[in-house]
Amino acid sequence: MTQDSEGLSDPKAMRALAHPARLMILTRLGVEGSATATEVAEIAGITPSAASYHLRMLAKYGFVEDAPPRGDGRERLWKVAAAPLSIGISPSDHPDVRDAKLSLISAFRREANEEAERALSDVDKEPAEWRDTTRFSRYRIRVDADELARLNEAIEKVIKPYISSQRGEKEAPSGARIVEAQINLFPLAKRVSPGLPTEDHDAVS
Repeated sequence: MTQDSEGLSDPKAMRALAHPARLMILTRLGVEGSATATEVAEIAGITPSAASYHLRMLAKYGFVEDAPPRGDGRERLWKVAAAPLSIGISPSDHPDVRDAKLSLISAFRREANEEAERALSDVDKEPAEWRDTTRFSRYRIRVDADELARLNEAIEKVIKPYISSQRGEKEAPSGARIVEAQINLFPLAKRVSPGLPTEDHDAVS
């Protein structure tokens, strides 16, 4: 996996990761720790042989690596590589790199949206204490670039102690669950106005 100061920069690595099954596998390993191909195959809805192939592809680009064996050591275990994932868009990006970055970001967004939709559809099944603390919020804020950078840093600082890959079950309080935290900070792009319709379709005939 190739990373520059802005994050991932190898288009082949980004295209390899953009596969839905590979994103699910990477998420599974990041949240629950090391696993075999058979164990990650179930969450991705694929065969163990297909999972083995996807794991090898992820390993080829440095996203996963071999984990310490367990038991008799006959099964191959995989874990997420230590390097954090980061994607930055730059005006100087080669078109091939930019396209790969946009494709991977879109894949991340689709997976995130699917997680939110599943949670939203099941929110009424949650116990009251979880239902009352679930939030789907959206804000418009007014900041300059320096303030936005500081806001990013502040949010990351607050979230970091709770990240599941760093906070195991033993460190968390009783009753702790895996929770999705989705944070998007970006300057608004100008919305193209559709203009007035040529006909009043809502008029009562």
